[in-house]
Amino acid sequence: MTGPVNRTILLFDIEQFGTRDDVEQAFLRRLLYEVVDATLLAAGIDETARLRADRGDSVMELIDAQASVPTLVKTLLSETPAHLHSKNRMMASSAQMRLRIVLSSGYVAVDGLDGWVGSDLNHAVRLLDADPLRNALKQRQDDSVLCVSDGIYQGVVRHGPLGVRPSDFHRITVETKEGPTVAWLLGKPDALDSAATDSVGSSPSPQPRAESRGPGPADFSGASFGGSYVAGDQHGVSGQGMVLGNVQLGGRSTGRSEDA
Repeated sequence: MTGPVNRTILLFDIEQFGTRDDVEQAFLRRLLYEVVDATLLAAGIDETARLRADRGDSVMELIDAQASVPTLVKTLLSETPAHLHSKNRMMASSAQMRLRIVLSSGYVAVDGLDGWVGSDLNHAVRLLDADPLRNALKQRQDDSVLCVSDGIYQGVVRHGPLGVRPSDFHRITVETKEGPTVAWLLGKPDALDSAATDSVGSSPSPQPRAESRGPGPADFSGASFGGSYVAGDQHGVSGQGMVLGNVQLGGRSTGRSEDA
C-alpha cells in the first residue's frame, strides 16, 4: 500500500435510483456522467487530475489537491445546477434526475489492488447518505442539494472567494457510525433538518471530525457490486476478486446501490 496522499473528494448521488427500472437507470447514469464531466470541465480540472469511482447510482471523483477548490465550489454553485436544469427541462417530471452532492477532502491511500482506502473517504460518504441532505432534497424544488465538509467550509467557503457567499450555507451536525460530525448545507434550514442544524454562535456543538486522519479500521458489513463481493461500509472494485476494508474505491469500478 502506498502512503496516504491528499485529495479533494467530490460525490454525486441520484435520488430514488432504486425505484427506476433498468432502462431508466441506464439513462440516468449517462446523464450523471454528463453533469459530472461538465462540472469538472467548467472548474478547469483535467482528466489527468482526477480518478473516478463508479458506485452505480453515484459517482466519486478524487481530485488532485493542486486543483483550485474555490473554483470548484463556485462551479458547484452555478454551473452544476445549470447543467442539471438543462437536462431535466427536456424530460417529463417522472424521468428527471435529482442529485445529492458532497464536497470534502482528506488523505487516501492506494492498496495493492489499486483500491482507494481511507477514513476520510468514509466520512465523505457518511455526509452523502446523511438524513439532512435527503430531507432537504425531498422538501425543496431544486434539482440538487450541496453539502461541504467542515474542512472545506473553514478553509475555503467562509472566506467568501469570488462567487461564493458563506451566508448561503448553514451548519448541521450529522450523526454517523463514528459519532457526530459537523458539515455545512447550502440553503436555508428546512423543517426536517432543523434538529440537526446549529446556529453559528450558539452553544458548543460536537467537535467536527478532523479530515486529516488516515485509514481507519475495517468494518466488514458487506455489500455486493457487479458480481464481486465487497466487505466494507463504502467501496469500489478494481479488477477482479474480493476487496475488504472500511472504504475501498478503485479506478473505474461498476456496480449498483439502492437509494431509498
